Amino acid sequence: MKNNNIIQIALLLCTGLSLSACDSSKQPQDEQQKSAASILKQDQAEVLPYLHIKQQPAKIALPFCETKNCIDIDIQTLETQDQWLNSWMAKTQAMVIQDQIGLKQNMSLQQAINAYVKKSDDWQAKYSKNPAYQLALYTRIAYQRNEYVLLQVGVNSKQEDVKVDERYYFAVADRKLQKGLSLLDIVEPKQQVYMNEIVQKAYQDWLKQQTAEARQKAPKKLYWGQADWFFDSEGIGVHYRSQQIAQEGKQLDIYLSKAQTQQVLKADLYRNMF
Repeated sequence: MKNNNIIQIALLLCTGLSLSACDSSKQPQDEQQKSAASILKQDQAEVLPYLHIKQQPAKIALPFCETKNCIDIDIQTLETQDQWLNSWMAKTQAMVIQDQIGLKQNMSLQQAINAYVKKSDDWQAKYSKNPAYQLALYTRIAYQRNEYVLLQVGVNSKQEDVKVDERYYFAVADRKLQKGLSLLDIVEPKQQVYMNEIVQKAYQDWLKQQTAEARQKAPKKLYWGQADWFFDSEGIGVHYRSQQIAQEGKQLDIYLSKAQTQQVLKADLYRNMF
């Protein structure tokens, strides 16, 4: 009987040890599964929705016109699955339209159209035979990488007998942060001096190629912090439209090499953009 009790106790101890061993081996697996699930959930949260880009006319209201000399406005825009990006593109288009008439205000696309129409009406009111303004604006996503989107807006216009063809604007958005990015947002603060050296050297080379009149009206140095910029697989660039720097001045595009881009950009931004 005594031997039987000893055997039962031994069996109970073995069973307990087996269960304990089983539980202890299961705990790391559970932790690994939880960790993997957490990483997967984080990755899914960082995956941005596919844009599904569709080109279409902008939804804007134009004034009713009974005469033959009517304002001509054609705004081609993009529709995507990202509602924030759609709003940002409309705001960018509004800024581009304002720039055609010398305005720089916080306007919606419709408000910018209204201001443009008013400017045309004022021009026509000066003389009955003055032609109404003409504006064609087209938009495309020129490049994208992860959360970064490069928007290009092209303008053809005719205002007060001044015709403009293929004037381009560039803007970059961060879809994850839901904000437009300026050069000051992306350049590492400690590298701003180096960035300035690159810009000013390119500017001095550009000045040498301009007319004497353009050189006389051009500033001594370029301010680049809020200038249009773009990027592709090789690096970033800075864009100045013709006559933006000075009247009669030509277009200026400053391209940074991949090595220069890596040096001036913030490290985390460079990793995601390139």
